[in-house]
Amino acid sequence: MMAGVLVAGGNARATENVTLITDFGFNGRHAYFFVALDKGYYKAADLDVKIVRGQGSVDAIRQVGANNALVGFADAGSLVLARGNDQIPVKLVAIVYAKPPQAVFCREDSGVKQPKDLEGASIANPAGGATVDMFPVYARAAGFDASKVKWIVAGSDALPGLLASNRVPCVGQFTVGEPLLRMQAAPAKLVRFAFADAGVNFYGNGIVATDTTIATKPDVVRRFVQATIHGMRDAFANPEEAGAIMHKYHPTVEIAVAKGETEAVAELAQVPGRELGLVDPARVAQTIDVIRSVFTLKHPVSVGDIYAPGFVGKGS
Repeated sequence: MMAGVLVAGGNARATENVTLITDFGFNGRHAYFFVALDKGYYKAADLDVKIVRGQGSVDAIRQVGANNALVGFADAGSLVLARGNDQIPVKLVAIVYAKPPQAVFCREDSGVKQPKDLEGASIANPAGGATVDMFPVYARAAGFDASKVKWIVAGSDALPGLLASNRVPCVGQFTVGEPLLRMQAAPAKLVRFAFADAGVNFYGNGIVATDTTIATKPDVVRRFVQATIHGMRDAFANPEEAGAIMHKYHPTVEIAVAKGETEAVAELAQVPGRELGLVDPARVAQTIDVIRSVFTLKHPVSVGDIYAPGFVGKGS
């Protein structure tokens, strides 16, 4: 859509309206998107970006697939399942969580102290989330029966309160959400069961777009990815500033929490010797293999079905 015409590098280029859908709501872990917005990186790329809240990675993938959002922030494992079972034509164009972000957090006073104790426990989590999708992978690696866990559907914004009020013993939450959980649960102590601690290794969230958008608007996707990575670099270099920017746009997100979540994102996103955002096809293949090891896909899925190269730096 054209919202005006700007001159860039001597060439007239239409300003594109871009809707980005998050995985879950608006949280401190999303601060770098708002840094890119606030500092004018999207605008400088001739993009008019609107950020809307998602209701889980599955929802984000479906919304992008239905053209309700041009780009989304969603989990790579959920993407494999969406492509393999529902043939939703959406691909990864940049990675943010290069390591598994999924975790379950339990109140220490619940008696859940090791992974096997999760058998018989209730875990609150939004419907259609990557934590539920990838939980069987974790359970197998950690040596317990995933089918013995009781899932309770709850909105992402409700999870910290449910845990703090002791209405549930455990919640599903990405490690990047730990600062908020610990703050709201205090003085209760929490036990963290991070999927990565069980030795599983797969890609987490990244930026996704449809096959059609990638084919027909590659320059728009590239500009969005590059501007977002610019925001990531700034946010990781100054998490406090990123927290303040996030708080400015969404006052319910406390600066200290957004700072802590941004620091947690930096740990997941920064891979020594690898360019920020750059997708490794071998890791995509590994993610597909992990999914195949615990799920039966209706349709075969290849690396080319999940990942579109060429949107990050020169090496892609």
